[in-house]
Amino acid sequence: MRFTDRSIRNIKPKDRRYEVWEGSGFGFGILINTTGTKTWIYRYRANGKYKKLTLGRFPEIGLAAAREKHREARQMVEEGADPSVARQQGRYEASVAPTIQMLAERYIKEYAKPRKRSWKEDHRVLDKDVLPFWKKRRAADIKKAEVRGLLKMIVDRGSPIGANRTLEIVRRMFNWAVEEDILENSPCIGIKRPAPENQKDRVLSEEEIRQVWLKLPETRMTEPIQLLLKLMLLTDQRKGEVVGADWSEFDLAAGWWTIPAARSKNKLAHRVPLSPQTVSILDRVRELSGDSQWLFPGRGTGRCILGTSPDHAVKRALLVFDLRESFTPHDLRRTAASHMTGMGISRLVVSKILNHAEAGVTAVYDRHSYDEEKRQALYAWGMRVEEIVSGQTDEKVVDFIKKEHAQ
Repeated sequence: MRFTDRSIRNIKPKDRRYEVWEGSGFGFGILINTTGTKTWIYRYRANGKYKKLTLGRFPEIGLAAAREKHREARQMVEEGADPSVARQQGRYEASVAPTIQMLAERYIKEYAKPRKRSWKEDHRVLDKDVLPFWKKRRAADIKKAEVRGLLKMIVDRGSPIGANRTLEIVRRMFNWAVEEDILENSPCIGIKRPAPENQKDRVLSEEEIRQVWLKLPETRMTEPIQLLLKLMLLTDQRKGEVVGADWSEFDLAAGWWTIPAARSKNKLAHRVPLSPQTVSILDRVRELSGDSQWLFPGRGTGRCILGTSPDHAVKRALLVFDLRESFTPHDLRRTAASHMTGMGISRLVVSKILNHAEAGVTAVYDRHSYDEEKRQALYAWGMRVEEIVSGQTDEKVVDFIKKEHAQ
């Protein structure tokens, strides 16, 4: 009997498992379990003993693929090797000398996922720019020149900053592998960023703030995204913290937003005072979000919107805003901080509003919450934004600025 796909599919299970052998005399057969599971097998003799080697399950491994596996195993036996021993050796070598794909999977699971909120970006970059070229390569075989070549390829396709990000992620992955004794050395040592990066310093002027605020309804942005951008400007918080905000974090009556440590970049809970202007916007956000736990729920996902949604919305609306220079949502945070210091608010208070991590002995012993200072500053900033947008001067803001500059 010579196996065919049809003959294999027609083999029925019995009340006990049994084997069917092809009539070639070369030990090629299939094991049928009582459940109907069919497994390709190879029966051979090595070191004076008969052994069986499984070649994979049918139909996941088709007849042609099983024949090829059988042929390779037969050749090993003819050359004096034991394919079962070789398979075990191969598994051992894979555990101590992983391929790039194996290393990437372990890095994401054991390092990036537990430690990095941006682990999905690490996964995306590795999947897009690394695995297609190095997937089956042994991690220990990757040379420094190959890393440079990979980065050059990304630069040449017009993504110099993307090459920088790829280097950061690949460097971190190899460094982690060295720390975990998976590899002895990293091929990224001494490799510099392939592209220069200019420090971002975009700050919208008062006229630009007014122009953006008033022209938001003219864009194709959804109203929730428009409100999200306004909240970023008024609260001076990170885009990701606004995008992922949960209603349980807010006490609108008391005027506070508490960002939990799990969502804070420095892993410390952060209290953000809510100005009347901010509360007014949040009231509208509440109307639009309905019974969702999220301020900005995604459509049919049960989660909040994607963090890239505001970026795409702003990029599409730049022609409508008609500014001298483009901007991104993150620039709103820098804009708010810069204008607050321009109003005379101390850099320390602005730093507290931004929730920047502090270092040094003073930071360890200074447990003052700065809640009142933050409240005064964001209330004044809320009034200032209202003043900018309306074009009318609020004497309370003028008095606040005079008082702050006098100190």
